[in-house]
Amino acid sequence: MSLTPFSRWPEAFTERYREAGYWLGKPLNHMLEEQARSQPDAIAVVCGSRQLSYAELDAASSHFAQWLANHGLGQGDRALVQLGNQAELYIVFFALLKAGIVPVNALFSHNRIELRAYAAQVRPRLLIASRVHALFAGDAFLEELIELVPELDTLLLHDDDHPGQRLANWFTPAPATCAFAPTPADEVAFFQLSGGSTGTPKLIPRTHDDYYYSVRRSVELCGFDRQTRYLCALPAAHNFPLSSPGALGVFVAGGQVVLAPDPGPASCFPLIARHRVNVTALVPSALSMWLQAAPDHPDELASLRLLQVGGARLPEAVARRVPQALGCRLQQVFGMAEGLVNYTRLDDDDEHTYLTQGLPMSPDDEVRVVDRQGNLLPAGQVGALMTRGPYTIRGYFQSPEYNAHAFDAEGFYRSGDLVRQREDGYLEVVGRIKDQINRGGEKIAAEEVENLLMAHPDVTQAALVSMPDAAMGEKSCAFIVSRDPALRGIALRKFLRSLGLADYKLPDRFERLDALPMTAVGKVDKNRLRHHIAEQLTVTE
Repeated sequence: MSLTPFSRWPEAFTERYREAGYWLGKPLNHMLEEQARSQPDAIAVVCGSRQLSYAELDAASSHFAQWLANHGLGQGDRALVQLGNQAELYIVFFALLKAGIVPVNALFSHNRIELRAYAAQVRPRLLIASRVHALFAGDAFLEELIELVPELDTLLLHDDDHPGQRLANWFTPAPATCAFAPTPADEVAFFQLSGGSTGTPKLIPRTHDDYYYSVRRSVELCGFDRQTRYLCALPAAHNFPLSSPGALGVFVAGGQVVLAPDPGPASCFPLIARHRVNVTALVPSALSMWLQAAPDHPDELASLRLLQVGGARLPEAVARRVPQALGCRLQQVFGMAEGLVNYTRLDDDDEHTYLTQGLPMSPDDEVRVVDRQGNLLPAGQVGALMTRGPYTIRGYFQSPEYNAHAFDAEGFYRSGDLVRQREDGYLEVVGRIKDQINRGGEKIAAEEVENLLMAHPDVTQAALVSMPDAAMGEKSCAFIVSRDPALRGIALRKFLRSLGLADYKLPDRFERLDALPMTAVGKVDKNRLRHHIAEQLTVTE
């Protein structure tokens, strides 16, 4: 019986992926153990003034796994983790893999609503968080989580005053009183997070086999090796800087991860210079800040050789500025936590590098572009993206009703992206089908924010739509119908914060209407609202 029930690949596909060498039957922690054996003294992680060698990272994670096993935690248990861009995140990640405990790694920007939703789904026995986060500055939210999930019996916090709860104390040597082992390679290793278009966050079960292949193939295509010095400037738990190739790709290749607290030039440029960083990854909004700041810091960027950009569509004009402004090669990345990853290749010509979002990375990635009726479209026409392959999931965790719409009968995943596929297989991302806003790479489900706005006693109708923004790509505008003519956006933002909504999901702008426009079938006409706000922005420019 599966330790964590999930939608498996059919046996014929499983056999094919194993025979092709994609699935090795090895746990994800194998990558760390290989480097600890072959180059134990090489530096794996740089975090501020601290450095961890591969041997130290391996040892600390093994100590932690042993303490967890001694504490009665292991295969069949789950964990909720929320840590920022700090070395502890990788120690915890590998420790949980070694102990067979399946985690969901919340982003540090997530707040009460997201953490409650994740906890309700995975029913964790273990919570790992940081006192630096406002939610955990006191114990009120801890008590709230325990009330929600009574089986939550182990709380470990970075920078906690209590020795028994202090996370770092669990990284020290432990007596080997209980055995521990990772989950089997074809079982769930951890949960990734979906950007989903509905109000309930969806969890993505990733197995050791499928995720390890995704990372290894990414390393091959992106040329990572022992000389790679990778700056992790985006949220470290996010799929892009974790696996495309990200930090895990660095660990597979034997390079070095340098952690930055945020992607701003003031934080990143000095780190690039100090540690001779040669690769990093950004979303378009952060790239815009780098391009603006770069002329004043030419020497600090001298070591940079490759910049990956993903998370949102990169305008061609911005893409073409990268080599001259930053002195490095651009690689576009279009991927999803559910699986499919596309890269422009390092030897691509300018047209493919600047005008496309890449080519699927695996020979067994199957891509379909279809119309609204599901009919295949010829190359060059815009349609909905569907995909399946050796590292694309076959279903979300405990979401049978949603899976019935997100996957077709053949196991193809409906990503919600509108794309154009060229004759040579390269994809151009045109937009989104789902009611979702891509705010500088952070995905916002409109339905979630709308439902919370409707909880305000004076709001009778609410609709959240995207509006164009030069820096972020998209921002959000909330259209409100209210019984109180004095209700203002500042009060609504305060209300949403009080409910625990993450700051990046707060509407950037509020517009009052007497009534929301409706379509012929009685749905809110969001196309008219988008057109309305675009016109408003044009007038005010």
